[in-house]
Amino acid sequence: MSLIGKEVQQFKAQAYQNGKFIEVTEENFKGKWSIVCFYPADFTFVCPTELEDLQNNYEELKNLGAEVYSVSTDTHFTHKAWHDSSEAIKKITYIMIGDPSHALSRNFDVLIEADGLADRGTFIIDPDGIIQSVEINAGSIGRDAGILIDKVKAAQYVRKNPGEVCPAKWKEGSATLKPSLDLVGKI
Repeated sequence: MSLIGKEVQQFKAQAYQNGKFIEVTEENFKGKWSIVCFYPADFTFVCPTELEDLQNNYEELKNLGAEVYSVSTDTHFTHKAWHDSSEAIKKITYIMIGDPSHALSRNFDVLIEADGLADRGTFIIDPDGIIQSVEINAGSIGRDAGILIDKVKAAQYVRKNPGEVCPAKWKEGSATLKPSLDLVGKI
């Protein structure tokens, strides 16, 4: 069953950010756009490249009014240890959520039960706490934050412009479509 259009379920988790441990709940995902990026595990190979790419694009995401949350089934203590020891992860200033209970990974339907790890799932959540976009990759396929930025911009555009849709490869400022009988068979 798709999570698109569903409200984020209740949860409470511990996280690491900027030298501090903090608590995060579903309420953190309300009032602004949120990007939740699940990844398999700390101290691995593809994961640090993705998280570093997110950090390299974090300012632009914040300028779009979005907060970034990375999530793995590791603890918030493990996130701190990884942050302290990896050159790529040291750069991260966004929130790193620990999910050792697997509750959050189950809520977002990305838990690989047999391994106790999360798939590479990316979720764009609107300011009402409703999931607007889901992307799930196999563990060996990394994500590109530049593509994520385009998806956030598209989600924000259609929210502000009801009745319009963003076609394939849409970029901010380019033409959108207004679905109507006049367009049927003409695209």
